[in-house]
Amino acid sequence: MTAAPAEFARARSEFLSIDTPRVEDGAAIWRIARDSEVLDLNSSYSYLLWCRDFAATSAVARGEDGEPIAFVTGYLRPDRPQTLVVWQVAVDREHRGKGLAATLLDALTARVAADQGLVSVETTITPDNTASDRLFTSYAQRHDVGLEQEVLFDGGLFPEGTHLSEVLYRIGPFAT
Repeated sequence: MTAAPAEFARARSEFLSIDTPRVEDGAAIWRIARDSEVLDLNSSYSYLLWCRDFAATSAVARGEDGEPIAFVTGYLRPDRPQTLVVWQVAVDREHRGKGLAATLLDALTARVAADQGLVSVETTITPDNTASDRLFTSYAQRHDVGLEQEVLFDGGLFPEGTHLSEVLYRIGPFAT
């Protein structure tokens, strides 16, 4: 469950390391999410909690100064503990278009697979988010696993009434 060596080499030239987030990274991760202009922005408090409580199922890429330049947050589904749900993926504007999101996703899923086992990956994507669609479609292709899509939450379920439907992407199963 790894990306091609050329992809890692290209992405590694742009940042220093990939590791688990720390509580101190919460503010930077919140700013990256805010500046993405496509993610639903959670409270800054929630990103601090995410870095504390879900660090084992999340990842950050750090720039030369050690600050986060990209992140993937995720959690294991309580009813399916070998399913990683990817909550958010974002890359700082200066580092986009270099394969960093794919590298982070590959690194995170490899770590979760090694630590806890991994049967599948799930995420939800709004139909207008073509970058995320490409990221997860190419992830499934790279790892030679199936990808199923179905509407998880219809837009009418959201109280603000302006939210698009959330499409569930189910990727896997991975060989165990």
